[in-house]
Amino acid sequence: MIDSVQSHPCAERLTLVEQVHGTTVADPYRWLEDPSAAEAWLRDQDELWLTYAASLSTRFAWKNRVRALSAVSSVSTPVRRGGRCFTLRREAGRHAVLFADETPLIDVRQLDPSGLTTLDGWQPSPDGSKVAFQLSRGGTEQSTLSVLDVDSGQLIDGPIDGCRYSPVAWLPDNRTFYYVRFRQVRRHTLGSSGDTTILADEASYGLELSAGRWLTICTPTDLWFQDLASDDPAPKHIPTTGTTIMSVGPDGRLYVVMAGRICVGDPSEPTVWHDYLQPEQPLTGLAILDDVVLVSTATEITVHDRLTGERRGAVDLPGHGSVGSLSADGNRAWYTYTDTVTPPTVHCYDPSTDRPAEARSLPTELHIIGKPGPTILYGYGGFGQELTPSYSAFALAWVEAGGSFVTADLPVGTRHDKQRVIDGFIAAAERLIADGWTTPDQLAICGESNGGLLTAAALTQRPELFAAAVCSAPLTDMVRYELSGLGERWTAEYGSVQDADDFRNLLAYSPYHRVVDGVKYPAVLLTAFGNDTRVDPLHARKMTAALQHATAGPRPVLLRFEADAGHTTGGINLAADLLAFLADQTGLDA
Repeated sequence: MIDSVQSHPCAERLTLVEQVHGTTVADPYRWLEDPSAAEAWLRDQDELWLTYAASLSTRFAWKNRVRALSAVSSVSTPVRRGGRCFTLRREAGRHAVLFADETPLIDVRQLDPSGLTTLDGWQPSPDGSKVAFQLSRGGTEQSTLSVLDVDSGQLIDGPIDGCRYSPVAWLPDNRTFYYVRFRQVRRHTLGSSGDTTILADEASYGLELSAGRWLTICTPTDLWFQDLASDDPAPKHIPTTGTTIMSVGPDGRLYVVMAGRICVGDPSEPTVWHDYLQPEQPLTGLAILDDVVLVSTATEITVHDRLTGERRGAVDLPGHGSVGSLSADGNRAWYTYTDTVTPPTVHCYDPSTDRPAEARSLPTELHIIGKPGPTILYGYGGFGQELTPSYSAFALAWVEAGGSFVTADLPVGTRHDKQRVIDGFIAAAERLIADGWTTPDQLAICGESNGGLLTAAALTQRPELFAAAVCSAPLTDMVRYELSGLGERWTAEYGSVQDADDFRNLLAYSPYHRVVDGVKYPAVLLTAFGNDTRVDPLHARKMTAALQHATAGPRPVLLRFEADAGHTTGGINLAADLLAFLADQTGLDA
């Protein structure tokens, strides 16, 4: 095991301090925000990581096992347009390919044999003759939008740059669609040289076109609605609070999801609606069939009377797992199901043949697989996302080797409630220890992105609870998070330093600012990616330097950096390295 005090590279500490809303804030590693200034330091970190990784005798065994467990087939829920069925399929051990019926349409490995290109999204036209699709390269998530003719397989439009995960809403003419480019809603006609800008509000937009004429445009705080069959050329702003969905169903009614409840109304009067039903858990999907309405949450699908909203029962799921990708197809619905040992599979519900069952939901805040001993506690805790059981080669490999893997379903908390989420994660760790599942010498915590922030916050607030921590692509400097990556878009989640109250709250839990000299921190592995356009690697660099300087314990603080990967492209090698690190630090005999 590397001795942290003797082996950590030295990083210059600046005396830089600033006054923010009357509070003194130190930032000794501000210089590490500049990747060119950090080059020599980063080479030393690479050498330290590679030296440590070479000492892990089980590293390649982990890699082989994760690869084997990852070699599962999957298929997306079908999208039916104009008599064609579009699905994204992944055969065991291979990459995903988009199909129209049984014909492969988009195979990114044929487009780019290097494997660095990713299919970020696809939307077929109403008649199924065309597909708008988005590609990005090297994990950057900076997509270009193109259009493919399904019959010929030829590109007929694009590429249009600046379309990061853009929603696409096709019009019934199958030649025109709405999309989002550089945070502007635009209208594009195939073959045209110029697009019409519909909205330019510097926000993250969602788009939906329902019943061929009703356009919905939404942001986290605003909503616009337009009848494209009318003479009014501009979308109408709708005053709402917390609205996430507004669309017209096949029954001609306007459906509105607002503040956790579902309302209905007349699309000709989009500001007037009345209560229809209120799900017992946060809603994730809505499907309006000929006879019934289906409402999905993270762990169940309930069945309701189409006219009254009265609950009839629930779809009988294969187990206590997670539901996703609910879609309607006439009087049938398709959805995906997964649990810890079941890869995502597609299922069909037909109300004419399937009798609704009693609803069943997960009974506990912690979802545990394995046996007492070396334990990984995994959490996320942000952006309204629940963590429910889903297939993970990473988790299964760990459990097969004799450990336990625990997913914490944390309370939702934004802005000033973030500490409540961190407290919930720490309480989960304390419970695992109190219940005899593990000990502080065997407990590791792990999280990615916002989960990396959660993990970093927990290890700085209660370092004595953990043997090890993995912070993958984390946010760590919450005083300056708005200045890089997608930080400026996340103020609804975290708050803004420009606001004095938000600033004090952010500083209170900001992991980088909570690092204290002389503390025995657990072993920490931070990961960062050079093409990460969501969370800038500067967060991992600054946190690594701060922990390496401060820790008084024998455990290492390491940085694993991949220059040519992005926020979501770590893959099997990353999973194997994390497992080898965690096994080494928690004593799992793999």
